[in-house]
Parts: sequence; structure tokens; C-alpha cells
Amino acid sequence: MIGMILAAGMGRRLRPHTDALPKALIPVDGDNTILDISLANLSKVGITDVVLVLGHAAEAVHCQRDDLERRHGVDLTLVHNDKADEWNNAYSLWTAREHLCTDVLLLNGDTVHPVSVEETLLSRREPGVLLAVELSDSLGEEQMKVTVDGHGALVQITKLMPPATADGEYIGACVIGAGAGPRLVEALEVTWRRDPDLYYEDAYQALVDGGDPVWTTAIAQGTPWVEVDDHRDLAKAREIACLY
Repeated sequence: MIGMILAAGMGRRLRPHTDALPKALIPVDGDNTILDISLANLSKVGITDVVLVLGHAAEAVHCQRDDLERRHGVDLTLVHNDKADEWNNAYSLWTAREHLCTDVLLLNGDTVHPVSVEETLLSRREPGVLLAVELSDSLGEEQMKVTVDGHGALVQITKLMPPATADGEYIGACVIGAGAGPRLVEALEVTWRRDPDLYYEDAYQALVDGGDPVWTTAIAQGTPWVEVDDHRDLAKAREIACLY
């Protein structure tokens, strides 16, 4: 199994921090960045081959590559998203398609969470795709909301879902089984060609709609995590990162 981190976005709502840095390189615990936490988590569960999908301010990661590999005991493969300033992350994940031929533990590069999330995903292996979700009845418009059936299979995933109808939120961490890779690559390409502003989660919905199961597993209630989209999220990340 390899790790993969999507860290290509511009992070406009986090300016000026992201004027010259990708979101993943914003410090959240002393000198430790969001990317440091992600790489440390992967290393702790024995995943040392990691693909980084880069775009905005990619040169900042290139400059730190040797140090990141040394400190976390990982080997990094860097993939460049040439549309990162224009298009959404369905295209970003598709740019790493050649690496979806093996089992992948995928992390969004703007989430801060403890290693228990990776441990939860790896403790329950399902064929296909397995998403880490937080079950909650208190959701907002911006969250990537999900509904699931009684067996944990994904029914719907979208930000556009009315919060009151959702079962919870996808937290930006999942396992993509090697067997699901080819179908996912196809779904990603159809998704970004239909609308480059769509998310890779829209490709997961396409899989479900086409009859391919996508599974979910719930993280422990009260797990401290955050998706860092704006300055308020960053403040929360800095409050919880020191707990890990």
C-alpha cells in the first residue's frame, strides 16, 4: 500500500499564509505543518511510499523534499497538477492515475487529524473504496455530506445535500483498493471533463450510481480533526494539533 496526499489547491481563503505556500505547508504545531502531520500519520501505520500531488507553490515542497523524507522516514514521489489554479480536485486526483494501480491510502492535504483515522481505515478492509466518515446530525452547508445504508455502504456524497438529511461527513481520508483503481480513473475523467469544478467525491458518487460499492467506516466519536479552509479552521487546527 502507498500513501497519497492531495496538496495542489490555492487556499485563497487562507491568504496571506498561502501567497507563497501551499496550505499543506502552513505550520499548525510549532514548526510542524499540516503536511508533517499527514506524513507522520502515514509513517506510523507503516506506509512509507507516498505520492504528493502538487500545484500551487509546488516549489516550496520541492525545496523541503529531502528534509521531509529524512524526518518522516518516507520516500516521496511528486506529481504536478498543471490546472491547480483553475480546476478542482477531481482533476487533481486524476493526474496521479498511474499510481492508482495499487492499494492507496488517500488523504486530503488540508486536513488535520490524529493517526487513529488511518488506523480505523486499515482495521476494516473492504473491496473497492472505503471512506472515513464522522457520523453527525450537526452539519453545515460546506461539509462533504454523506448518507449511508444499514450496512455502511455509501448512498450519496455531496456538499449540496440538505444538512438535515445527511448521516455525517466525509473527513478527507480513504482507502482506494487496487481493484477499484481502473473504474475510479474512468469516473474521475468523466467527472472533470463534465465540469472541471467538480470534486473527486463526485467520481465516488458516479461509482455508486454505476453499481460499484463504496463503503464507509465511522471514526470514533469526539475525534479531534478539522479541514482547514479558512482562518477560523486554522485556529482550530492549532488548538488540536498539539494533542496528537
